[in-house]
Amino acid sequence: MKKLALLLLSVLALAACTPKSGDSDAKPSVSGQKRVVNLAIWGNYLTPSQIESFTKKTGIELRTSNYSSNEELLAKIQAGAGGFDVAVPSDYMVEIMIKMGLVEPLDRAALTNFKEISPDFLAQSFDTENKFSVPYSWTTTGIAVQRDLFKGDIKGWKDLYTNKDLDGKISFLDDARETIGAALKKDGESYNTVDKAKIDKAKTELLGIRKRIKMFRSDLVEALENKEVAAAHSYSIDALIARKKTGGKVDFITPAEGTTMAIDNLVILKGAKNLKEAHELINFMLTPEVNAEFVQNVFAGPVLTKTKSLLPKELQENPTLYPKKEAFTKMERIKDLGEATAHFDEAWTEIKSR
Repeated sequence: MKKLALLLLSVLALAACTPKSGDSDAKPSVSGQKRVVNLAIWGNYLTPSQIESFTKKTGIELRTSNYSSNEELLAKIQAGAGGFDVAVPSDYMVEIMIKMGLVEPLDRAALTNFKEISPDFLAQSFDTENKFSVPYSWTTTGIAVQRDLFKGDIKGWKDLYTNKDLDGKISFLDDARETIGAALKKDGESYNTVDKAKIDKAKTELLGIRKRIKMFRSDLVEALENKEVAAAHSYSIDALIARKKTGGKVDFITPAEGTTMAIDNLVILKGAKNLKEAHELINFMLTPEVNAEFVQNVFAGPVLTKTKSLLPKELQENPTLYPKKEAFTKMERIKDLGEATAHFDEAWTEIKSR
């Protein structure tokens, strides 16, 4: 759920190094050559214990490289840096990568844990047959409320626009599609509209409350922990981490009008040199025990049916990780809008410059 505006490849290529991690004593293959697999993944999505466990189980050395946005991942791949075998792009980026021919078809027979995936997350519009991708986690956006600063009732996006007690205490995500999209959703429109008039209306409404907004920021854990904002347009992961760090003083509200949902996926990149090892890594990451550890560390939504039973009771009952079915019906995936994305970018430039 990250910015859609493409970053300059020449800048990102400078940061495209691939740090190594994992067990340097990985068992060699039958031919005597050390088996390795190269993974590009979000910075907090893999723990040292998981890396160690994978190597111990398979004898494969796992080398990792991190990125902070889907666009950074795409730029690294296009620049030919990293030599990645496996990556974890979000849904809209999977769609882009399929169109660009940047991913390999998966060998389903090698993914014995595919059966563990909940049908709710399969056959999505960006890869209807899961030919190129399998889901790994999901996240949503909503409103994080710092209860030491605001004890009132917040039900949805409209409250951020109308509640005077929040003047100067609000933050929105530093993301054109998310923030303009929330303004659209507030008025019953789609995050994925290509209607310029509707986008301009959303821009005007955001400009109307511009003086009430303290900041545009996407990494919100510290801001919530340090009581910099009372109500923050936030990713669910950040809100739940902040809640843990503050001893339960941060609430996460799923807006009544609806919001976004993103699915992060495991893919094998075109030309991957370690295909067998790539499939073994994906299969490992789809193990219920591994997924449960991931959910407890990152607070991302689980995609495997058995994960829930392996989680602590408080997480099993967490409405953000396990929302009611009706909540899902009001969630949208942000989609690649092609040339129409320029309407959002133009509006965003004006909003940020005020």
